[in-house]
Amino acid sequence: MRIILITCATLLLVACSVEPGSEQWCALKEAQPKTQWSSSDAVTYARNCLIDGTAVGSESWCNELSSKPFGEWTANDAASYTRYCVI
Repeated sequence: MRIILITCATLLLVACSVEPGSEQWCALKEAQPKTQWSSSDAVTYARNCLIDGTAVGSESWCNELSSKPFGEWTANDAASYTRYCVI
């Protein structure tokens, strides 16, 4: 019983985390000292936050992805598109 509770709590915490590269994630990273960033955080920030409109879930990101053929989408692209652009 204890294992089930711990597993459920862990899943709830993970489900509430902000997706790396999203607009919310970019805002959180801007407030965090850069000395606390990992190298993957820096790469994700540079790729998605420095150029306006390229953050995951932004209007231009949704438009760009919708113009891309579905066969070229990754599973992450499809999940993010559904999460930010459809709903």
